[in-house]
Amino acid sequence: MALQRKEYLFRGGHVKEGELPSESVRRELLEETGVIAEAESVFAVQFRKEQWIIVFGLRYISGEPRSDGYENSEVLLLTPEEAVKRSDITNMSRAILNAYIDQKDNTLERGSYNSISLKDETFEIFGV
Repeated sequence: MALQRKEYLFRGGHVKEGELPSESVRRELLEETGVIAEAESVFAVQFRKEQWIIVFGLRYISGEPRSDGYENSEVLLLTPEEAVKRSDITNMSRAILNAYIDQKDNTLERGSYNSISLKDETFEIFGV
């Protein structure tokens, strides 16, 4: 019997209808890891024909990392610098982390602008 190699990767999920991406990342992270975090910035966006992927910079608020026993088998809460040194992360995760470490100032920060024509909960803006 061959041993399977375990690799760590970024959490992912889907945006529900009527949900903003930052709300989705908060909900998915809590459901799958028990950790509460807020989206502070957008670092990368990947477009594919079948999906759009947003890489958020998050601010930890609370919670002890735990597996949900379904979508993951283990959860680790690491800084980017700690995670990139590990040999058991995926190549894509390593590339994103290295880019983030090298270009932390190259992010779109969550803006504080409030539209007078829209309710606060109906939109979000990063970079303004």
